[in-house]
Amino acid sequence: MAIIKILHTLFGIFGNISGLFLFLAPMITFKRVIMNKSTEQFSGIPYVMTLLNCLLSTWYGLPFVSPNNMLVSIINGTGAGLEAFYVLVFLIFAPKKEKAKISGILFVVLSIFSTVALVSMLALHGNNRKVFSGFAAAIFSIIMYGSPLSIMVPNGVGSLLGTSQLILYAIYRENKGQSKKGEEDGRVEMELEKPYEKEIPNTQNGDAKA
Repeated sequence: MAIIKILHTLFGIFGNISGLFLFLAPMITFKRVIMNKSTEQFSGIPYVMTLLNCLLSTWYGLPFVSPNNMLVSIINGTGAGLEAFYVLVFLIFAPKKEKAKISGILFVVLSIFSTVALVSMLALHGNNRKVFSGFAAAIFSIIMYGSPLSIMVPNGVGSLLGTSQLILYAIYRENKGQSKKGEEDGRVEMELEKPYEKEIPNTQNGDAKA
């Protein structure tokens, strides 16, 4: 049992270290945002969803919810602080439309966390509280990692449509060249026939005089 506790603590520490690097990774992006005073094409959705995940995981790791998981609360509490900073910076430098969008999502996120915390605290006890809080944290952790798809899916569809347009252009560009060539050949033939058409009336006039 003592060895299991030691391993539990060691793996928790290693997990916290790797998690800290994960939460610090966007610092480069937000340093650029602050320097340029613009969010450019960055989306704030992943940071808001990560904030929700950190808040729920911090709640789950608290002693009165899930005993012996204090390391979970420490790293996710740190992550929640960092993500809150990222969201604040994003809201400061984002355009009005994007600012309103992220503010709305942030309100929903805080409402969800408050609901989970109140329900688990007031309506549930013991293992039920632990299971409910852990289940909520797991669900929104999946949503957090899936949130970049909100950017990737539209861009991916746009890339496919753009590629299709280029392929169609390449195909019909050759056909257009062939049709132009056909029109030019037809014009040449018509020009060659015109002298003979002009000579026919002259021949008829000569016969009439005779």
